Amino acid sequence: MSAINPEELLLAYRLGIFPMAESRNSKDVLWVRPHERGIIPLEKFHVPRRLARAVKSDRFQVRIDTAFDQVIRGCAESRPDRRDTWINEAIIDVFEIMYVRGHAHSVEIWQADNLVGGLYGLSLGGAFFAESKFSRATDASKVALVHLAARLKAGGYVLLDAQFPNPHLEQFGAINVTEERFQGLLAQALEHEGDFYCLGRPGNAGSGSASAGAAAGGSAGGAMGRGGGAEAGWSVLQVITQTS
Repeated sequence: MSAINPEELLLAYRLGIFPMAESRNSKDVLWVRPHERGIIPLEKFHVPRRLARAVKSDRFQVRIDTAFDQVIRGCAESRPDRRDTWINEAIIDVFEIMYVRGHAHSVEIWQADNLVGGLYGLSLGGAFFAESKFSRATDASKVALVHLAARLKAGGYVLLDAQFPNPHLEQFGAINVTEERFQGLLAQALEHEGDFYCLGRPGNAGSGSASAGAAAGGSAGGAMGRGGGAEAGWSVLQVITQTS
């Protein structure tokens, strides 16, 4: 049983609150509601030209919801530029429960069957709360974010929450909004019902085979069974038209 009650977690996110630990080894969590919130407007999501080439290339394979545990633990591990993280075992445990229940998702970046990057987050109604990302290869987490944005846009989501203002995300069109403005956007988003697996379904934009430059939505017995599909890099970029 997680130290964080799953129902309380969902209620907190509906109220614009999320958990953070003081350190990776901390036993407790803090409940946070920033005075200023970072969001990435999906209708204005921007892909830099150099990154667009990486998305279309055959460098990575992108899978959805096939290795959630590995992704969240990859996000929790220390790195040279970040010696400690805010993701502790209590947060990992409750998000693994959310994954089983279909509320949490992972976008995974693979090279030769090695997980080299990815991100995870929580889906509620038409809102997606992007929690954390990690990268063990150049551009891996950025490619994951592009695929996430395309998936959310195709699935009818209206809010992509990035939690705190982050200058790194400005290249994708991220903006800062007040807490009051965020609460209004969140209330509107919760009135919608996003479809996280819309993009990969046959007949939808982004469906296709996992060939050169393609992003696999999981093996035949993996994400496909959860509703994912195959999404080619070029068609993912078609969903997101803002490039430069």
